[in-house]
Amino acid sequence: MISFKQLPIEAKAAVAAGVVFFSMMLSRSYLAEKLDFRTRRWLLRLQMALFANTLMLMGSLHVWRSTVTTFTRSSAASSFCFMLWKIAVFVFLALAHSSFFTLLFLVAEEPYFFSLAAYTCLGAYIILIFFLFTLGSVEQAYKFLAGRGAKAGTGNKNRTALKPVLSVLLTVVLTVVGLLNASQPPTVNSVEIPVHKLPSTMNNLKVVLLSDIHLGPTVGKTKLAMIVRMVKALKPDITVIVGDLSDAEAKIIRPAVEPLGELDSPLGTYFVTGNHEYYTSDVSNWFELLKSFNIQPLHNENVKIVSPKTTSDWFCLAGVDDIEADVLRYSGHGMDLKKALRGCSSEHAMVLLAHQPIAAKWALQERPDINLILSGHTHGGQIFPLNAGAYLLNPFFVGLYQVGQNTFVYVSPGTMYYGIPMRLGSRAEITEIILRSP
Repeated sequence: MISFKQLPIEAKAAVAAGVVFFSMMLSRSYLAEKLDFRTRRWLLRLQMALFANTLMLMGSLHVWRSTVTTFTRSSAASSFCFMLWKIAVFVFLALAHSSFFTLLFLVAEEPYFFSLAAYTCLGAYIILIFFLFTLGSVEQAYKFLAGRGAKAGTGNKNRTALKPVLSVLLTVVLTVVGLLNASQPPTVNSVEIPVHKLPSTMNNLKVVLLSDIHLGPTVGKTKLAMIVRMVKALKPDITVIVGDLSDAEAKIIRPAVEPLGELDSPLGTYFVTGNHEYYTSDVSNWFELLKSFNIQPLHNENVKIVSPKTTSDWFCLAGVDDIEADVLRYSGHGMDLKKALRGCSSEHAMVLLAHQPIAAKWALQERPDINLILSGHTHGGQIFPLNAGAYLLNPFFVGLYQVGQNTFVYVSPGTMYYGIPMRLGSRAEITEIILRSP
């Protein structure tokens, strides 16, 4: 039997990742209600950072072998430039690995340069791994086909060197494009949605949808202030924030949240939790902070949105907790659709705020009479090549979907980004929704 010491380092990393993952599941199942919020918060974040890093270690070894070890036998291996290249690759990998720990130590009113650099390297790391794997697969396919021919191809050394060089060049180009794309203000996307049983006096009611701002290591007060200015310029009747507002505790990042106090939608500003609110383990303090800015959390509850023209016309605006609260066994929280829709009936239009598209699917399975659900979470994949995974994992990916005859689901691609300050194949968005009376 092979001992742990005899295993290759990739296998050791896989075993370590499995151990950390098991400890995460154990913590969620048996320790969630026994630990205080602060201890739980640090334990969860530390476990997630360790899990991500043990998984990344396997990829980092492949990156090092592809971009450094491959060239050690070449004539340039002893040159000063190659030494600088090795240092650059090492620093790149170290920064990518350190990005997950910035949530523990480097969160403030504005992002630290180190955090921006670390998460940029993480984004580039994901792209580089993809191209190394893809081009490596193409190379293996070529060798297989060439091996079956009459003559095997020559120049294997050149092709071996071509793969990492091309991968690095493509990664650099896409990283720059992604950074430039994400640095632009969110686009304003105006969408008209017919809402069954919406009173005619509320026709053309304007709702501005925000989602996935992710205040934290790479998003701070300046960007939030820009978002608030753009929202105010749209003059919405209602503003809704459908989760993942922040990745940090309320006390630490409070100064960055202050621009939200300038939102002044006449029919109110409303908020529901996303999965990242529960990762902070600080939801109660977030609720109190948002209330101080006149933003009403909808904690499995609803409000009547009354027509500005007559008090007899209204529709029901409901919000549910994010489903991650159930997974984390977060006391007093979890998606409870019956409670959220208590007092709402199919005689009036119903609009539901639910962070994750999977929660929207579950809600419609239970209450197909809901007229409109507003979600986020997917980020539109945020960066290539994660777009494909986000598309496959969510029943609604991004944009407007019609379900049945009288129900619509709109999924925001996110108003900012999570961690990695890049956008590839997606664009940050502030959604202006015009509700139409049938």
